[in-house]
Amino acid sequence: MGVFGGTFDPVHAVHLRVARAARDTAGLDRVLFMVANVPPHKSGEVAACAEDRLEMVAAAVADEPGFEASRLEMDRSGPSYTADTLRALHARHPEAALFLILGYDSALDLPKWREPGVILDLARLLVVCRPRCGRPLPPLLCGRATLLPFEEDPLSSTEVRERLAAGDDVSGLVPPGALRVIREKGLYHARGQG
Repeated sequence: MGVFGGTFDPVHAVHLRVARAARDTAGLDRVLFMVANVPPHKSGEVAACAEDRLEMVAAAVADEPGFEASRLEMDRSGPSYTADTLRALHARHPEAALFLILGYDSALDLPKWREPGVILDLARLLVVCRPRCGRPLPPLLCGRATLLPFEEDPLSSTEVRERLAAGDDVSGLVPPGALRVIREKGLYHARGQG
């Protein structure tokens, strides 16, 4: 089972491509898009509320086999820590092998996360590696991470929000279901915009 955590503010096309690459590389039957309730690293920076972000993700993955939007972190109070999420998933699915999907920069920082040992005990890492990833992964991750070569140009949710606010067409950047939710709710000042 893949665990792809994030703020998804908003979810965009590269998120889906990363999840597909992880699913195909590791042979995953499920990928949970874990929508962070209170991301510990983005205090005060979330533009859309958690319920709206979950709705966008659910709409974006509705037609993707094996992809699911999860509200597990949203149903807990306080910051969304990966170790707590993996513990909860392991308790619910003790037979499932867990794979944590994360970007290279996040993998570099993982030793500084809350309870990195628990994370590494409960899940294998699937690390997205773009060309010229830079520094090597920390020794703590050696033998515990599989690199996912990824040729895509980076796209950030911040860039998508800025383009939406400017009235730009983001139809190629945001999955159609998520874009529909964005327009219907007027998120990021996008009511009716393309």
